[in-house]
Amino acid sequence: MEDKSLKEEKKYAADIDSITKAHARIKPYVHKTPVLSSETLNSIAGKSLFFKCECFQKGGAFKFRGASNTVFSLEDEQAAKGVATHSSGNHAAALALAAKMRGIPAYIVIPKNAPKCKVENVRRYGGQIIWCEPTMQSREETANKVLNETGAVLVHPYNDPRTISGQGTLSLEFLDQVPQLDTLIVPISGGGLISGITIGAKSMNPGIRVIAAEPKGADDAAQSKASGQIITLAQTNTIADGLRASLGSLTWPIVRDLVDDIITVEDKEIVDAMKLCYEILKVAIEPSGAIGLAAVLSDSFKQNPAFKDSRNIGIVLSGGNVDLGVLWESLHLHG
Repeated sequence: MEDKSLKEEKKYAADIDSITKAHARIKPYVHKTPVLSSETLNSIAGKSLFFKCECFQKGGAFKFRGASNTVFSLEDEQAAKGVATHSSGNHAAALALAAKMRGIPAYIVIPKNAPKCKVENVRRYGGQIIWCEPTMQSREETANKVLNETGAVLVHPYNDPRTISGQGTLSLEFLDQVPQLDTLIVPISGGGLISGITIGAKSMNPGIRVIAAEPKGADDAAQSKASGQIITLAQTNTIADGLRASLGSLTWPIVRDLVDDIITVEDKEIVDAMKLCYEILKVAIEPSGAIGLAAVLSDSFKQNPAFKDSRNIGIVLSGGNVDLGVLWESLHLHG
């Protein structure tokens, strides 16, 4: 019996051991981000909310954890040829920054419709930008061309054990800062963040509940979980530009087996949550980062009897890289 459970433990792309090692590896480079709380938001939600502010992470988002874990775990010979990725945003900047810190090149394939502020971040950190069309096919084909020409190591934004383990370090920090958490609400897109957090948090506290938050206009994870198989959407329609990816082969089994539920919210709810973060917490969050608060304030959370005993809720504010012009327009559009 015992042997079987050990085998079960090994079936996922990350485990508590890989996350603990990642934590030690990246500690000199990442920020231990603060946790904020607000009595006003607690009274609005009727719960005790704790906000993990990854918007204050290097590069402005949690992605630096996974990128730095991958970059600093490469052998010198591999690293010398550089790293490459295709990303519309925070992962691109995170990888460029981690590569810069290690003194190696970063080749970043970016779709032409990527948010301007995220492209600027890549430039700021010295990443070499290669443009592509805004389709997954174009992203992958362009990235493969870059890999063939440079010999660089591909660092996937989420479907990579090193990335997942790096993102999982967030849960070790969060539960150390707020040990009484009984529920975590985490944005979901490709699933790297929630996979790492779920493995880390449930290893430390098996009874903790982990809920994914997803935009209704990009609800492939919710559909996948409901049908028991990966579903990809032909197109997505959401203001949350960081939450448009589909689950990967490594993240899906963790989401399928270990994530307790997925709550979907409308874009208007996301914008309202951004406003609350700005007005009450005094924190500027990108739409993808505000979705956890939107989920906790949604009817589907409040009216679900399964969540009645969720009292101390950890919400991951995953990033703060927002185009202020776009934010301004969306506030007027949805306000």
